[in-house]
Amino acid sequence: MFGKRTSFGGNTQAAPKAPPAPVQQDVAGSIASRPIDGPSAETTAPPPPKREEEIDANDASKAGRDKNYFQTKSAIFNALIDSIDLSQLAAMDQVSAREEIRDIVAEIIALKNFVMSISEQEDLLDDICNDVLGYGPLEPLLARDDIADIMVNGSQRCYIEVSGRVKLTNVRFRDDSHLMNVCQRIVSQVGRRVDESSPICDARLPDGSRVNVIAPPLAIDGPTLTIRKFKKDKLTLGQLVKFGSISPEGAEVLRVLGRVRANILISGGTGSGKTTLLNCMTAFIEKDERVITCEDSAELQLQQPHVVRLETRPPNLEGEGEITMRELVKNCLRMRPERIIVGEVRGPEAFDLLQAMNTGHDGSMGTLHANSPREALSRLESMITMGGYALPSRTIREMIVSSIDVIVQAARLRDGSRRITHISEVLGMEGDVIVTQDVFLYDILGEDANGSLIGRHRSTGITKPNFAEKARYYNEEPALVEALERANVEQNEMLR
Repeated sequence: MFGKRTSFGGNTQAAPKAPPAPVQQDVAGSIASRPIDGPSAETTAPPPPKREEEIDANDASKAGRDKNYFQTKSAIFNALIDSIDLSQLAAMDQVSAREEIRDIVAEIIALKNFVMSISEQEDLLDDICNDVLGYGPLEPLLARDDIADIMVNGSQRCYIEVSGRVKLTNVRFRDDSHLMNVCQRIVSQVGRRVDESSPICDARLPDGSRVNVIAPPLAIDGPTLTIRKFKKDKLTLGQLVKFGSISPEGAEVLRVLGRVRANILISGGTGSGKTTLLNCMTAFIEKDERVITCEDSAELQLQQPHVVRLETRPPNLEGEGEITMRELVKNCLRMRPERIIVGEVRGPEAFDLLQAMNTGHDGSMGTLHANSPREALSRLESMITMGGYALPSRTIREMIVSSIDVIVQAARLRDGSRRITHISEVLGMEGDVIVTQDVFLYDILGEDANGSLIGRHRSTGITKPNFAEKARYYNEEPALVEALERANVEQNEMLR
């Protein structure tokens, strides 16, 4: 089909060859410079000693692969490129293209009389397919659902986060150009670029996983790639209860808040689970509501049928054409939204979101970086002030009080676990101070023998929070009161 050459004979070089002709971007992204997984045969350095926290990432465990493996792989890869029509390969779907590549590689191995075991041949086939069609050495990591973050610090060091712990893997790229090819392929899929003139880029993978790339000269030790992976199966509040992130009674309160169109701000530090929690709470939005999301990189996974997803755009090469978050939020007000979801509030768009919450778009939600509900309110005020609004502090605080109903605080604890530490409602003003009231809190009680923190969620004793009025309007007050009373009973029993 691809016009194979009649012979695979002749000398082959260990260094990868350039493709004969330009190809479509989805294939060219990873074969533009003939990347071969791992260091090249000529430059392979002895692998560093395997540290105690290092893990084998499925077929990414290449510490035992020697120079001959990479020489063989390079020779087969070069023969493969000489044997296929890249433009036709680009037009095929992933499954068909992978099968075609595997067939040709198997034929090359037979014709060139390479001696290898079945397992070695399978590993080599997978490596070559990943380089041509996928994201090279990252493919085994992306296929695993237990990994939360992938952090590539240059071509020779790759870390992952599993169960809240950061571990070093032995995944390696051939060199920095190989890593840059993978980065270029990722960002080009969403119409973005990363190079010396634009060395910082935010993008996303097809499954919604968040990607950040920072390239030289800003990244001194080589390109740095960070991927915040999303689980294939979307988490639910029930699963958060199972993981201990929230108590059953606290989860019921969150369900009611999502159902009764409360305006919610989810606060937390980096990696604390803000986006995951936001996804969980949007599950209770009615299917007939029109929801508009605004994000820097579209990663929210709303399941409702009537959802419009908006994404910011960086400037072009001439520095023009940028679409900011604030412009998206302002524009979505003209799109007849019933709820507005802002992926992350980080600038002057905070003012427009508060205005929307105040003008009939109840049930809007957003996330922001802060370490406590009180700090979240201060940060919100600072964002509005930094946006150039010449408003008195009291006026801004009154706007916040009239807009935000509840702040949900998420935290990543020192043992790597993620917990919802506060469910706090915004009550009003006393003088110039915003008054809040905690409904649920998380207390750390100690530490077990393995270093894992022991704690519990507890009710503060409130059975009639201010948002009970909204719950009554939506016929959810009985469920809310029952959850709070049950939490209080359980807490009293624990104190006896």
